[in-house]
Amino acid sequence: MIPNLREQYNAQFSEVRYSAFLDELNSILKYPTDFRVCETPLFLSEDFNNELLKACDDIISQLITEEFRKNSVNAIPKHLIVPNDTNNPVFLSLDFAITKDGGKFIPKLIELQGFPTLYGYQYFLNRLVKKYFDIPDSFTPYYSGFDEDEYVDLLEKIILGNEEPENVILLEIEPEKQKTRIDFAAMEKLIGIPEVCITDLIKKGKKLFYKKDGREFEVKRIYNRVIFDELERKQIQSSFSFFDEVDVHWVGHPNWFFRISKYSLPQLKGNYVPESYYLNQLEKYPDDLSRFVLKPLFSFAGLGVDVDITKEKLDKITDRENYILQQKVEYAPVIKTPDDYSKVEIRMMYLWEEHSPKPELVLNLIRTSKGKMMGVDFNKNKTWIGSSLAYHL
Repeated sequence: MIPNLREQYNAQFSEVRYSAFLDELNSILKYPTDFRVCETPLFLSEDFNNELLKACDDIISQLITEEFRKNSVNAIPKHLIVPNDTNNPVFLSLDFAITKDGGKFIPKLIELQGFPTLYGYQYFLNRLVKKYFDIPDSFTPYYSGFDEDEYVDLLEKIILGNEEPENVILLEIEPEKQKTRIDFAAMEKLIGIPEVCITDLIKKGKKLFYKKDGREFEVKRIYNRVIFDELERKQIQSSFSFFDEVDVHWVGHPNWFFRISKYSLPQLKGNYVPESYYLNQLEKYPDDLSRFVLKPLFSFAGLGVDVDITKEKLDKITDRENYILQQKVEYAPVIKTPDDYSKVEIRMMYLWEEHSPKPELVLNLIRTSKGKMMGVDFNKNKTWIGSSLAYHL
């Protein structure tokens, strides 16, 4: 994006420096990274960053309408509605592919989610990238005027509310086995909240408790990281069900996992949104199916996505209400590496305070790839592929 910065970064890069960076990243938190960390961040030009912010504003303006809010309720499967829903999601992310049109880089919306992403880990990643590599002081991954301290203050305010950290938990299914467990450790280090497996919750009437170091603590707020897809697949047994009426405040209500998701894509329009259709609402397939990708609505991390669809494949699908067809987007070669260019997807991360009229853009992350599928590549032998962040002026 910024040629001189790219050349400068590539020239200073060495495997020794990268290994030292990874060693410290894996040692400052109690878990190592279970996904590949890219060798480089992305440097956004002022023009593209402005275009990206314009795309974000365009999408957000559609998401905050009363019409969208009402329609989004239809995304929740009737048997998975959790009580005490909130007016807005606390966490919101927009994923854009970086494409090219007539020599100009253009962001195209690929996915969106009303569910937390790596809000803790990215803080530590930024600090170590700046420690081990020469990033100009004027460049930042933060937005809306935040610096790193102000960002942590806002994160703490939103997640803790007025409660003590010991009464706020990060809830997951077997957190120690999750690919994003390093983010759980980052949250504990930043704001002091423990990670708790859903099977370890103790329900007494309408109250929830967990045990730590032989003591029992009441749970007053839940920072939710449980994905319904996994909850259903694993048939988790617990004294607590998401559908119980309990005296806790959800920080990131589970219903927003559905309400802002791939289900939202066909409802969004504009220059930054590819064509998308609910499979069960199509009277006829698009003429050229090679231009589309099939996505299951509520799977996570790219599970079940089919990029080579045919009429025969589509005809065999029985639960058609659980799929969308989305126009394929051609990722542009963006990051110059020693052997080839990497493609990039950038996630714009928002926080939404309880009484604010709209969410606030705070941070980003990027995923890079040279393969057919975008996302984190777990093959340690490939280079310049994985997760990182983007810097802008």
